[in-house]
Amino acid sequence: MKAILLAAGLGTRLRPLTNSIPKCLVPIKGVPLLQLWLDKLTTLGVTEVLINTHYFHEQVVQFIESYKTNLTIRLVYEEQLLGTGGTLIQNASFWADYDTLVIHADNYCEDSLTDFVHSHSKRPKNCCTSLLLFRTSQPKSCGVVTLDEQSIITSFHEKVENPPSNLASGALFLFDKSVYETYFQTYRKGTFIDLSADVIPNMINCMNGYETKLTYLDIGTLEQYNKVK
Repeated sequence: MKAILLAAGLGTRLRPLTNSIPKCLVPIKGVPLLQLWLDKLTTLGVTEVLINTHYFHEQVVQFIESYKTNLTIRLVYEEQLLGTGGTLIQNASFWADYDTLVIHADNYCEDSLTDFVHSHSKRPKNCCTSLLLFRTSQPKSCGVVTLDEQSIITSFHEKVENPPSNLASGALFLFDKSVYETYFQTYRKGTFIDLSADVIPNMINCMNGYETKLTYLDIGTLEQYNKVK
């Protein structure tokens, strides 16, 4: 199993904290957020990780050079941001033939993901993807889903005025090796594509949903960051 950590964002909503540091390196209880993810992936048994960079990318390079690990880490600099889906297409050769975790590295996750991976292994036969879910008190500001009795995702609503549930997407995916050919192959490299807006809606009824009971937060704002720092 491989993993992609999406870490190129500008972190504009987290300013002034991100005036001098990329969002993926903000400290959580003294540990850079990116290190928390890499440590978690190591424990899960992931062997290869791709990290895309852009904003203050030199700091990410310096961090990885000093981070002691058995992981094989590939850093990919994006001179122009490609969007979360565009990054996957640009780097298809890394992940297209493998089961791959796709993680937004600016989220904080207390879940070990062990049960998430196990849930994926037991997913319904028609599901090629698993999506981590969490309960939110602010469903209007999230992408929310509905599930059927088999935990298959039957609808996805991105930041709508009247969300049908408070079960939110953690934007953390586990793709099986069929996903690239089925959902990404028709896109051109170099195109800006948003994963949640442009690709995920096409996967409705083919995604397994797993709800974590542990803390899961997008730390994109100072208010959210202060809950876990």
